[in-house]
Amino acid sequence: MRDSVSPVTANPWAALRQFTDARIALGRAGTSLPTAAHLEFQLAHAQARDAVHRPLDVDALAGPLQAAWPDAGAAPLSLHSAVTDRNQYLQRPDLGRRLDVASRERLEKACPAPSDAADIETRTFDLALVVADGLSALAIAQNAAPFLAALRARMADDGWRVAPLCLVREARVAVGDEIGQVLGAKAVVVLIGERPGLSSPDSMGLYLTWMPRVGLTDASRNCISNVRPAGLSYDAAAFKLHYLLTQARQRKLSGVDLKDETATAPNTLAVAHSNFLLA
Repeated sequence: MRDSVSPVTANPWAALRQFTDARIALGRAGTSLPTAAHLEFQLAHAQARDAVHRPLDVDALAGPLQAAWPDAGAAPLSLHSAVTDRNQYLQRPDLGRRLDVASRERLEKACPAPSDAADIETRTFDLALVVADGLSALAIAQNAAPFLAALRARMADDGWRVAPLCLVREARVAVGDEIGQVLGAKAVVVLIGERPGLSSPDSMGLYLTWMPRVGLTDASRNCISNVRPAGLSYDAAAFKLHYLLTQARQRKLSGVDLKDETATAPNTLAVAHSNFLLA
């Protein structure tokens, strides 16, 4: 019996695929992609589409979030952007940056802000935490609670006055500015599902803004991206965010004026986890 010959021509860089999820060195079948690689691409594309359109299960997520950050007391405040449905969310980013009227009223009633929220000394809270579906509810469902648990462990002894957790549907990053302003928080951190890639439908982003208020641009924010088990680990992301929060509070700024220097700074924020003298 004659041995069968594979129709796939291997790529000489194939060994490099062990170091990345990127679609490199896939080989070829004639002048096309091999069937297996083509089917894998179609699956990844379908998973990305599903992540964008998947609704956030607020009821299922509220319990894990409360368990991860019990200091907040009651269940997270359930809020909604000014968007009416998912199709409008995808077409009108501006509406996703603001709360709807009912949500703003609910927030104001739950946590009345000081009369002069522009004055840092009169702000009620040091930090507001906002969990938002963004472009991947899957990322939030899988990563928000375990990340918050890791962050809380690092911040346990810092004395931050943290506002009640807010859980927002159909939200963009800038909705955190309005929430932070209404709450009277000195800083806001938005946990949000990032736009799915073809190898990462479950990637969560973290956005820090000092003195949040409506009208700020992305230049006022610091971003930590790709938080997920296959990307930046929860503990590594918590360390970076803890560093940035500490620096923001000390220097009273964020965004382009605040640099992430965790790569060169000593890991002094990790003393609760290990003794750096023994590392």
